[in-house]
Amino acid sequence: MTQVATTQNNIKLFFEKDSVKNRFKEMLGKRSNQFISSIIQITANNSYLSKADPISVYNSAMMAATLDLPINQNLGFAWVVPYKNRSGVFEAQFQLGWRGIVQLALRTGQYKAINVIDVYENQFKSFNYLTEELDADFSIQGTGKIVGYACYLEMISGFKKTTYWTVEQAQSHGRKYSKTFNNGPWKTDFDAMAKKTVLKNTISKWGILSIEMQTAIKVDQAILKDDQGNEVEYVDHEEIKVNPESERLMTLIADASSLEELEPYQEAVNALNDEEVRGAYQDRYMDLAPTE
Repeated sequence: MTQVATTQNNIKLFFEKDSVKNRFKEMLGKRSNQFISSIIQITANNSYLSKADPISVYNSAMMAATLDLPINQNLGFAWVVPYKNRSGVFEAQFQLGWRGIVQLALRTGQYKAINVIDVYENQFKSFNYLTEELDADFSIQGTGKIVGYACYLEMISGFKKTTYWTVEQAQSHGRKYSKTFNNGPWKTDFDAMAKKTVLKNTISKWGILSIEMQTAIKVDQAILKDDQGNEVEYVDHEEIKVNPESERLMTLIADASSLEELEPYQEAVNALNDEEVRGAYQDRYMDLAPTE
Protein backbone atom coordinates (compact mmCIF):
# COMPACT_ATOMS: atom_id res chain seq x y z
CA MET A 1 0.00 0.00 0.00
CA THR A 2 1.41 3.41 -0.95
CA GLN A 3 1.95 6.25 1.51
CA VAL A 4 -0.79 8.30 -0.18
CA ALA A 5 -3.28 5.45 0.13
CA THR A 6 -2.31 4.92 3.76
CA THR A 7 -2.82 8.61 4.58
CA GLN A 8 -6.10 8.73 2.71
CA ASN A 9 -7.28 5.68 4.61
CA ASN A 10 -6.36 7.48 7.84
CA ILE A 11 -8.49 10.45 6.78
CA LYS A 12 -11.41 8.17 5.96
CA LEU A 13 -11.08 6.36 9.28
CA PHE A 14 -10.82 9.67 11.14
CA PHE A 15 -14.10 10.95 9.69
CA GLU A 16 -15.81 7.65 10.43
CA LYS A 17 -15.20 8.04 14.17
CA ASP A 18 -18.42 8.40 16.18
CA SER A 19 -17.08 11.49 17.94
CA VAL A 20 -16.40 13.20 14.60
CA LYS A 21 -19.74 12.16 13.12
CA ASN A 22 -21.60 13.44 16.19
CA ARG A 23 -19.78 16.78 16.02
CA PHE A 24 -20.87 17.32 12.43
CA LYS A 25 -24.39 16.14 13.27
CA GLU A 26 -24.58 18.85 15.92
CA MET A 27 -23.70 21.43 13.28
CA LEU A 28 -25.57 20.15 10.23
CA GLY A 29 -28.25 17.74 11.41
CA LYS A 30 -29.44 15.39 8.67
CA ARG A 31 -27.00 16.90 6.17
CA SER A 32 -23.96 15.74 8.16
CA ASN A 33 -23.53 12.37 6.42
CA GLN A 34 -23.56 13.97 2.98
CA PHE A 35 -21.11 16.63 4.14
CA ILE A 36 -18.69 14.03 5.51
CA SER A 37 -18.95 12.01 2.30
CA SER A 38 -18.04 15.08 0.25
CA ILE A 39 -14.96 15.66 2.43
CA ILE A 40 -13.76 12.08 1.99
CA GLN A 41 -14.35 12.28 -1.76
CA ILE A 42 -12.48 15.58 -2.09
CA THR A 43 -9.43 14.26 -0.26
CA ALA A 44 -9.48 11.05 -2.29
CA ASN A 45 -9.50 13.03 -5.56
CA ASN A 46 -6.60 15.32 -4.61
CA SER A 47 -3.19 13.64 -4.38
CA TYR A 48 -1.75 16.41 -2.20
CA LEU A 49 -4.77 16.72 0.08
CA SER A 50 -4.73 12.92 0.44
CA LYS A 51 -1.39 13.33 2.23
CA ALA A 52 -2.64 16.03 4.63
CA ASP A 53 -2.88 15.69 8.39
CA PRO A 54 -6.45 14.43 9.08
CA ILE A 55 -6.91 16.88 11.97
CA SER A 56 -6.15 19.86 9.72
CA VAL A 57 -8.69 18.54 7.21
CA TYR A 58 -11.21 18.17 10.01
CA ASN A 59 -10.64 21.71 11.32
CA SER A 60 -11.09 23.23 7.86
CA ALA A 61 -14.18 21.15 7.18
CA MET A 62 -15.64 22.05 10.57
CA MET A 63 -15.18 25.75 9.81
CA ALA A 64 -17.11 25.30 6.56
CA ALA A 65 -19.84 23.54 8.52
CA THR A 66 -19.86 26.33 11.14
CA LEU A 67 -20.34 28.89 8.37
CA ASP A 68 -22.89 26.57 6.69
CA LEU A 69 -20.99 26.60 3.40
CA PRO A 70 -20.76 23.45 1.27
CA ILE A 71 -17.29 22.16 0.32
CA ASN A 72 -17.72 21.41 -3.34
CA GLN A 73 -15.34 22.57 -6.05
CA ASN A 74 -18.18 22.80 -8.56
CA LEU A 75 -20.20 25.14 -6.31
CA GLY A 76 -17.34 27.43 -5.30
CA PHE A 77 -18.57 28.37 -1.81
CA ALA A 78 -15.51 27.08 0.07
CA TRP A 79 -12.45 24.92 -0.51
CA VAL A 80 -10.09 22.77 1.54
CA VAL A 81 -6.66 23.27 -0.05
CA PRO A 82 -3.41 21.35 0.58
CA TYR A 83 -0.33 23.20 1.81
CA LYS A 84 3.14 21.77 2.44
CA ASN A 85 4.68 23.34 5.54
CA ARG A 86 8.37 23.94 6.23
CA SER A 87 8.71 20.50 7.81
CA GLY A 88 7.50 18.88 4.59
CA VAL A 89 4.16 17.86 6.10
CA PHE A 90 0.96 18.51 4.17
CA GLU A 91 -1.79 20.38 6.02
CA ALA A 92 -5.24 21.49 4.93
CA GLN A 93 -5.98 25.17 4.48
CA PHE A 94 -9.47 26.70 4.52
CA GLN A 95 -10.34 29.03 1.64
CA LEU A 96 -13.52 30.96 0.92
CA GLY A 97 -14.99 31.13 -2.55
CA TRP A 98 -16.59 34.29 -3.93
CA ARG A 99 -20.03 32.68 -3.80
CA GLY A 100 -19.44 31.95 -0.12
CA ILE A 101 -18.66 35.61 0.55
CA VAL A 102 -21.83 36.69 -1.27
CA GLN A 103 -23.85 34.17 0.73
CA LEU A 104 -22.47 35.45 4.04
CA ALA A 105 -23.05 39.07 3.02
CA LEU A 106 -26.68 38.44 2.07
CA ARG A 107 -27.32 36.80 5.44
CA THR A 108 -26.63 40.13 7.17
CA GLY A 109 -29.75 41.66 5.59
CA GLN A 110 -27.78 44.89 5.03
CA TYR A 111 -27.11 44.52 1.30
CA LYS A 112 -29.63 45.60 -1.31
CA ALA A 113 -27.41 44.38 -4.13
CA ILE A 114 -24.03 42.69 -4.36
CA ASN A 115 -22.28 41.21 -7.36
CA VAL A 116 -18.88 40.51 -8.89
CA ILE A 117 -18.44 39.62 -12.55
CA ASP A 118 -15.90 38.96 -15.28
CA VAL A 119 -15.33 41.90 -17.63
CA TYR A 120 -14.59 41.00 -21.26
CA GLU A 121 -12.54 43.02 -23.72
CA ASN A 122 -15.55 43.89 -25.89
CA GLN A 123 -17.38 45.31 -22.83
CA PHE A 124 -14.63 47.35 -21.16
CA LYS A 125 -13.81 50.93 -22.11
CA SER A 126 -12.22 52.60 -19.07
CA PHE A 127 -12.14 52.82 -15.29
CA ASN A 128 -11.31 55.95 -13.27
CA TYR A 129 -9.56 54.80 -10.09
CA LEU A 130 -10.21 58.13 -8.36
CA THR A 131 -13.91 58.62 -9.05
CA GLU A 132 -14.52 54.85 -9.42
CA GLU A 133 -16.49 55.37 -12.62
CA LEU A 134 -16.55 52.17 -14.68
CA ASP A 135 -17.29 52.70 -18.37
CA ALA A 136 -18.34 49.31 -19.66
CA ASP A 137 -21.25 47.96 -21.65
CA PHE A 138 -22.74 45.06 -19.71
CA SER A 139 -25.85 45.00 -21.90
CA ILE A 140 -23.91 42.96 -24.46
CA GLN A 141 -22.63 39.42 -24.03
CA GLY A 142 -18.94 39.27 -23.22
CA THR A 143 -16.69 37.96 -25.96
CA GLY A 144 -12.95 37.65 -26.38
CA LYS A 145 -10.66 37.42 -23.38
CA ILE A 146 -11.42 38.47 -19.81
CA VAL A 147 -9.59 41.73 -19.05
CA GLY A 148 -10.73 42.38 -15.49
CA TYR A 149 -13.21 41.89 -12.67
CA ALA A 150 -15.85 44.36 -11.46
CA CYS A 151 -17.52 44.38 -8.07
CA TYR A 152 -20.62 46.34 -7.10
CA LEU A 153 -22.37 46.61 -3.77
CA GLU A 154 -25.31 48.68 -2.61
CA MET A 155 -26.42 48.84 1.00
CA ILE A 156 -29.97 49.17 2.31
CA SER A 157 -28.81 52.59 3.60
CA GLY A 158 -28.20 53.74 0.01
CA PHE A 159 -24.38 53.55 0.08
CA LYS A 160 -22.92 52.27 -3.21
CA LYS A 161 -19.44 51.16 -4.22
CA THR A 162 -17.86 49.99 -7.49
CA THR A 163 -14.37 48.54 -7.77
CA TYR A 164 -12.42 47.15 -10.71
CA TRP A 165 -9.24 45.08 -10.94
CA THR A 166 -7.39 44.10 -14.10
CA VAL A 167 -6.40 40.47 -14.68
CA GLU A 168 -2.79 41.51 -14.10
CA GLN A 169 -3.65 43.02 -10.71
CA ALA A 170 -5.40 39.80 -9.67
CA GLN A 171 -2.46 37.68 -10.84
CA SER A 172 0.00 39.88 -8.95
CA HIS A 173 -2.09 39.66 -5.79
CA GLY A 174 -2.40 35.89 -6.02
CA ARG A 175 1.31 35.32 -6.55
CA LYS A 176 2.19 37.72 -3.74
CA TYR A 177 -0.17 36.48 -1.06
CA SER A 178 -0.94 32.84 -1.84
CA LYS A 179 1.62 30.07 -1.43
CA THR A 180 -0.99 27.72 -2.90
CA PHE A 181 -1.10 29.82 -6.10
CA ASN A 182 0.33 26.97 -8.18
CA ASN A 183 -1.53 24.00 -6.66
CA GLY A 184 -4.88 25.27 -5.41
CA PRO A 185 -7.98 27.10 -6.69
CA TRP A 186 -5.83 29.87 -8.22
CA LYS A 187 -4.57 27.27 -10.69
CA THR A 188 -7.76 25.26 -11.22
CA ASP A 189 -10.22 28.20 -11.31
CA PHE A 190 -8.34 31.47 -11.61
CA ASP A 191 -11.33 33.63 -12.53
CA ALA A 192 -13.32 32.45 -9.49
CA MET A 193 -10.40 33.23 -7.16
CA ALA A 194 -9.84 36.61 -8.81
CA LYS A 195 -13.50 37.53 -8.32
CA LYS A 196 -13.33 36.32 -4.72
CA THR A 197 -10.27 38.53 -4.10
CA VAL A 198 -11.89 41.64 -5.56
CA LEU A 199 -15.15 40.99 -3.68
CA LYS A 200 -13.41 40.28 -0.37
CA ASN A 201 -11.27 43.40 -0.70
CA THR A 202 -14.31 45.56 -1.47
CA ILE A 203 -16.45 44.21 1.37
CA SER A 204 -13.58 44.33 3.88
CA LYS A 205 -13.01 48.02 3.12
CA TRP A 206 -16.52 49.28 2.45
CA GLY A 207 -19.13 46.74 3.49
CA ILE A 208 -20.90 45.85 6.73
CA LEU A 209 -19.32 42.82 8.39
CA SER A 210 -21.39 40.56 10.64
CA ILE A 211 -19.66 38.46 13.30
CA GLU A 212 -20.01 35.51 10.93
CA MET A 213 -18.37 37.43 8.09
CA GLN A 214 -15.58 38.67 10.34
CA THR A 215 -14.88 35.06 11.31
CA ALA A 216 -14.89 33.94 7.67
CA ILE A 217 -12.46 36.66 6.63
CA LYS A 218 -10.25 35.90 9.62
CA VAL A 219 -9.90 32.20 8.78
CA ASP A 220 -9.73 32.58 4.99
CA GLN A 221 -6.46 31.19 3.59
CA ALA A 222 -5.40 29.94 7.01
CA ILE A 223 -4.48 26.63 8.57
CA LEU A 224 -6.81 26.17 11.53
CA LYS A 225 -5.31 24.80 14.72
CA ASP A 226 -8.74 24.15 16.28
CA ASP A 227 -12.24 23.58 14.95
CA GLN A 228 -13.53 27.00 16.03
CA GLY A 229 -10.99 29.19 14.25
CA ASN A 230 -9.62 30.62 17.50
CA GLU A 231 -6.02 29.73 16.61
CA VAL A 232 -4.94 30.21 12.99
CA GLU A 233 -1.72 30.19 11.00
CA TYR A 234 -1.62 32.49 7.99
CA VAL A 235 0.73 30.53 5.77
CA ASP A 236 -0.18 32.68 2.77
CA HIS A 237 1.08 35.82 4.47
CA GLU A 238 4.61 34.77 5.40
CA GLU A 239 7.75 36.21 3.85
CA ILE A 240 5.94 38.93 1.91
CA LYS A 241 8.40 41.40 0.47
CA VAL A 242 7.31 45.02 0.81
CA ASN A 243 8.03 47.33 -2.10
CA PRO A 244 9.99 50.32 -0.68
CA GLU A 245 8.13 52.71 -3.00
CA SER A 246 4.79 51.35 -1.81
CA GLU A 247 5.88 51.81 1.79
CA ARG A 248 7.03 55.38 1.08
CA LEU A 249 3.77 56.35 -0.63
CA MET A 250 1.66 54.77 2.10
CA THR A 251 3.46 56.95 4.66
CA LEU A 252 3.08 60.12 2.57
CA ILE A 253 -0.62 59.44 1.97
CA ALA A 254 -1.28 58.84 5.68
CA ASP A 255 0.58 62.05 6.62
CA ALA A 256 -1.27 64.27 4.11
CA SER A 257 -3.49 66.72 5.96
CA SER A 258 -5.17 68.37 2.96
CA LEU A 259 -6.06 67.65 -0.66
CA GLU A 260 -3.31 70.08 -1.69
CA GLU A 261 -0.77 67.85 0.05
CA LEU A 262 -2.32 64.62 -1.18
CA GLU A 263 -2.99 65.26 -4.90
CA PRO A 264 0.68 65.56 -5.99
CA TYR A 265 1.11 61.87 -5.13
CA GLN A 266 -1.62 60.72 -7.55
CA GLU A 267 0.71 60.31 -10.53
CA ALA A 268 3.15 58.18 -8.51
CA VAL A 269 0.28 56.09 -7.13
CA ASN A 270 -1.07 55.37 -10.62
CA ALA A 271 2.40 54.58 -11.98
CA LEU A 272 3.11 52.12 -9.15
CA ASN A 273 0.04 49.99 -9.97
CA ASP A 274 -0.25 48.73 -6.37
CA GLU A 275 -3.89 48.09 -5.47
CA GLU A 276 -3.34 48.59 -1.74
CA VAL A 277 -1.60 51.93 -2.23
CA ARG A 278 -4.28 53.00 -4.69
CA GLY A 279 -6.98 52.04 -2.20
CA ALA A 280 -5.22 53.98 0.58
CA TYR A 281 -5.07 57.02 -1.69
CA GLN A 282 -8.79 56.78 -2.48
CA ASP A 283 -9.69 56.39 1.19
CA ARG A 284 -7.54 59.37 2.21
CA TYR A 285 -8.97 61.48 -0.61
CA MET A 286 -12.50 60.80 0.61
CA ASP A 287 -11.49 61.66 4.18
CA LEU A 288 -10.04 65.01 3.10
CA ALA A 289 -12.65 65.97 0.51
CA PRO A 290 -14.95 68.77 1.66
CA THR A 291 -18.46 67.67 2.62
CA GLU A 292 -21.56 69.55 1.53
